[in-house]
Amino acid sequence: MADQILAETGDAELVDRLGEEKDRLFKLRFQLATGQLDNFARIKQTKKDIARISTEMRAREIAAEAVGGSDE
Repeated sequence: MADQILAETGDAELVDRLGEEKDRLFKLRFQLATGQLDNFARIKQTKKDIARISTEMRAREIAAEAVGGSDE
């Protein structure tokens, strides 16, 4: 389901979400280091979200190259 939502998201919004997720991961790691993190599963979920967004962005890059690269 998350993949379907990402597929409907615009390129600029994906870049923004990726930045937000990376910032969230940084903050979670900081909380872990300082002993303030209660839910350790949030780190794993955030990493998965980053991977999903990165995968969607890469798939779009490949699709754009396939369309644009056929002229060469």
